[in-house]
Amino acid sequence: MNGDKLHPMERCDECGFDYDGLTGREAAGVFNAHAAAISELLQSNDDVHVRVRPRPSVWSAIEYTCHVRDVLLMQRERVFLVLVEDTPQFAPMYRDQRVENARYDQEEIPDLIRELGVAAELMVKLGEMLSDDQLARQCIYGFPEPTERDLDWVFRHTAHELIHHEMDIHRSVSKSIRAIP
Repeated sequence: MNGDKLHPMERCDECGFDYDGLTGREAAGVFNAHAAAISELLQSNDDVHVRVRPRPSVWSAIEYTCHVRDVLLMQRERVFLVLVEDTPQFAPMYRDQRVENARYDQEEIPDLIRELGVAAELMVKLGEMLSDDQLARQCIYGFPEPTERDLDWVFRHTAHELIHHEMDIHRSVSKSIRAIP
């Protein structure tokens, strides 16, 4: 919308997500559905298969799920920051460091599923209560490079995170099933 016209991020070549295919408000509406789909993937696969990395450099399904949960929580805090500060710049998430420091691989699946559902619902509620003026507020978002974006884009990008990582989780589980007899 406002801040992303100078540096458009139109489509993800890997997962096919189209940033112009929905508004931020519409994006918030898909969080619960994709969180539920990710939860179903964890529940419908053997514990070993969701915990093993298909390759050392590729996260396991449980690590991706923890990342999605934390993205939702972090994005929520970022939205609140934008609502009270003028054009804030966000600190990085340190996503790779979180995997080890937060011991993502040791998470209990029932706890993680519950937390993912809560995180998604909190973002949905937040998206529903924002006005158009609030969705137009600006921030400096560090991905893919520091760029001025609006909250509408932040919600769309968060939807992309869920959709993209749902695909990653599918791939991770499929590869681990083939790798582990």
